[in-house]
Amino acid sequence: MEDFIVSARKYRPATFDTVVGQKALIVTLKNAILTGKLAHAYLFCGPRGVGKTTSARIFAKSINCEHLTPEGEACNECESCRAFNEQRSLNIHELDAASNNSVDDIRELIDQVRIPPQVGRYKVFIIDEVHMLSAAAFNAFLKTLEEPPRHAIFILATTERHKVLPTILSRCQIYDFTRIELNDIVEHLAKVAANEGVTAEEAALHVIAQKADGGMRDALSLFDQMVSYTQGNLTYQGVIGNLNILDYDYYFRFTDLFIEHKISESMLLFDEVLRRGFDGGNFITNLTSHFRDLLVSREPATLQLLQVSADVRERYQRQAQQVSERYLIHAIKLCNDCDLNYRVSKNKRLLVELTLIQLSQLTGEPDELGSGRGPKRLKPLFQKAVATASAMQPNNSKPASQPTPQQQMAPTATVGTANAPSAGAAPTVSTTAAPQRATPTLKRPRVSIHVGGGMGTAEGYDGRNAAQQQERNVSVESDIPDLPISEDGVRICWKQFAATLPKEQAAMASRLTILRPVLQEHIVKVVVDNRMVADDLIAMRSQMETYLRQQLQNRQLRIDVVVEETQKIHQIYSRVEQFQLLEERYPVLTKLKMALDLDLS
Repeated sequence: MEDFIVSARKYRPATFDTVVGQKALIVTLKNAILTGKLAHAYLFCGPRGVGKTTSARIFAKSINCEHLTPEGEACNECESCRAFNEQRSLNIHELDAASNNSVDDIRELIDQVRIPPQVGRYKVFIIDEVHMLSAAAFNAFLKTLEEPPRHAIFILATTERHKVLPTILSRCQIYDFTRIELNDIVEHLAKVAANEGVTAEEAALHVIAQKADGGMRDALSLFDQMVSYTQGNLTYQGVIGNLNILDYDYYFRFTDLFIEHKISESMLLFDEVLRRGFDGGNFITNLTSHFRDLLVSREPATLQLLQVSADVRERYQRQAQQVSERYLIHAIKLCNDCDLNYRVSKNKRLLVELTLIQLSQLTGEPDELGSGRGPKRLKPLFQKAVATASAMQPNNSKPASQPTPQQQMAPTATVGTANAPSAGAAPTVSTTAAPQRATPTLKRPRVSIHVGGGMGTAEGYDGRNAAQQQERNVSVESDIPDLPISEDGVRICWKQFAATLPKEQAAMASRLTILRPVLQEHIVKVVVDNRMVADDLIAMRSQMETYLRQQLQNRQLRIDVVVEETQKIHQIYSRVEQFQLLEERYPVLTKLKMALDLDLS
């Protein structure tokens, strides 16, 4: 039976032209060889499996070749090339810094650097995973790396450039290897499959390339695994089944359910996903990627960012036209928030299901869906109450006055306010219900207050526009009646005002929520414990007064900020007084004093 060689080794590039996905770097290295402008130290850094060590070996072979081709490739015929191909070259030394990272290992390397090459012009030292060297080994290597012999060239390779000392980085030419693009991996896998006599679907190769995450070595390893599983017939279903990857079709089905507002069906489909053994965290991550792919599929300019097979690309284009851009952006944000909270959540399944419910009710405007159908929304709780109250009110009856905010919001609403007292009089509470009392109509408060940059905006309060704002407030308040107010109504409106503040004033909103204003006639007294808070309240007093006057329908209302600083008085006790205090707390000390016949006077 013939010995099997894994594809990652069998199809390892032997020339610059066979290196996949690093065209710019390869061109630079070939030009340096052709012009003879070689540096004494190179640093190849980048992700795993993208060709760092392979490129270093090809570079070392090419600079010692006796008959270079015009393209800068090795001839593979001279003694140096044959020795390299047969792995008996004495001019190329490889050191694995992951297991040889001590000072003694570097000293042995330095001893080898002093010996000139017997065949060829250069001795090349390739140090893989150089970031694993200890700090002492780095320091021992510095001088040799800075001023090596003319025949010595160092090629350092690492996956974690940030762990290499800056003094090492400054002595090297740095080449950044990037992740190999998906299409390049698919194209290379197709060539390998043709050479090996394996039939492979394009969609299956795309799944392998995506799973490899830009690494050719990982892609070839997965390719060998899938060939063994499918016995040389790579199919899409076979690959996703073996790699435990959720099919594209599931995400398209979920999106269709979200568009049609089918909450129960989406939750049942998610239960099917969990029963198949898939993790909820990976599902929500892939669902986020699905929405992202739909977003880039909406425009021809961004369609090139979608790296999938041709048939899947067509499905993305069709579904992308069914949803709006605003919907997709909001959906990506919801999924991303779920992904961030998934790890710390105690009920992970409920978190994902809540996100699915939100995605099913995400459409908030009639034009958010491309189909033009009206959305389904969770209606406000008070909407039904408003309709019921309006239906109960007789058509020919009209309330004598507007209901006060206490009737609208507070549980201690005044009863029988048809004959409300005039401004300044104390509100009376009727203990008997009126025979034909008009039912007050619930109304949502209107917030149209502008202070400085605008109420509820990011600009906040601006003192330069205070005079203009005062004129606007006076014009708004001229139509406000003087209805009676209560302390409960003031506190409710106070908290409502705190809720209207923007995120930039979250600290002030928190302070306002903690404070408990007290009503004294038409003066709302607010007591704070330090001057800094008082200054902030005074700066917003005009804004708060306007809001409270409109909500409570009383233009005489004023806000008074009072500072009552609490001071702790520390009394100094004498020794006798200290003992007396201890006696009161511990009576046994009195017995001890008498037993020892102590005199503390």
